[in-house]
Amino acid sequence: MATIRDVARKAGVSVATVSHVINGTRKVAPETAARVRLAIEELGYHPNASAQALRTRATHTIGIVVSDISNPFFAALVRGAEDCARQHGYNVIICNTSEDLNNERTYLNLLSKRRVDGLLLAPTGKNNELITHLMDRGMFIVFIDRTPPNRQVPAVLSRNEEGAYQAASHLIMHGHKRIGIILGLPDVSTTWERLNGYRRALAEHGIEFDEQLLSYGFSSILEGQKACLSLLSQPNPPTAIFATNNLMTIGVIKALHQLGLRCPEDVSIVGFDDFEWAEVFNPPLTTVAQNPYEIGQRAADLLVELIAGKGEPKQVRVPVELKVRASVAPPCEGHLAQILHQKGVIAERKLI
Repeated sequence: MATIRDVARKAGVSVATVSHVINGTRKVAPETAARVRLAIEELGYHPNASAQALRTRATHTIGIVVSDISNPFFAALVRGAEDCARQHGYNVIICNTSEDLNNERTYLNLLSKRRVDGLLLAPTGKNNELITHLMDRGMFIVFIDRTPPNRQVPAVLSRNEEGAYQAASHLIMHGHKRIGIILGLPDVSTTWERLNGYRRALAEHGIEFDEQLLSYGFSSILEGQKACLSLLSQPNPPTAIFATNNLMTIGVIKALHQLGLRCPEDVSIVGFDDFEWAEVFNPPLTTVAQNPYEIGQRAADLLVELIAGKGEPKQVRVPVELKVRASVAPPCEGHLAQILHQKGVIAERKLI
């Protein structure tokens, strides 16, 4: 491989001059700079990134740590962040934690050792001490989708509480009073923000919050399905289900199919996260649409500003929108309980 000395020899200049052309650290005569660039191109010379990082303390690399890259929400978010980072001349390392605290700890330590210039992080909520330690040591971190508890940090998030409020209010306006809510992971901020929006909608319409109508789906299809079956096994089952992420919404649909129930004739559904398939379900699903690409883009832009010392740490909330489709109808309370009793769902909990 060609070295910087080879370039200097071919261009007829000093090694220092080649370094100044590459790094822009000193003005070089245009004719000389052109000669150096031509030599670099002809020799196929590539600067040693590790050596440059040691000299400049910058790697021009950022890490993106998310929980599930297979989830369409995070896939779109990462794409937005990557597109923005590339425009600013940054490389990206993408890490997938699978919501596992050990995976997250491993990746955070790895990225720290790799001396990335900064991180975009969707935390699991279980490594807060390590994250605090990294931030206290000067690592630039912008949180995406979620934030650690009890700390003001740079972040780009959705308006989660507002979205959940709109979803629950939409169901209430159609006459539903028993609305089951399926929550994601207990340790992440989005869970509690969406629960707060749901509870605010109930309170404003004079409906008492019922703990029996709350279940956890742990942000997965299978657990969302189990949570829905559990809610519908109650003696007085909910007439509507609000699933607070896209994967759990799919789980709810699977549960209704398993029980032979129709949507919205028997049970109404509202999901959180809009995805490409929402419109092609039968019926098309009413969902709270987030803007994951914009979240990723704005988060990367904020991180680059912080790294450059030009931006101020701030928290940005990206708007959401209720996409009203055909999965909500007025309730059939007595009819639903009768159907579930006939199917043995209420009497025979072994089906769950």
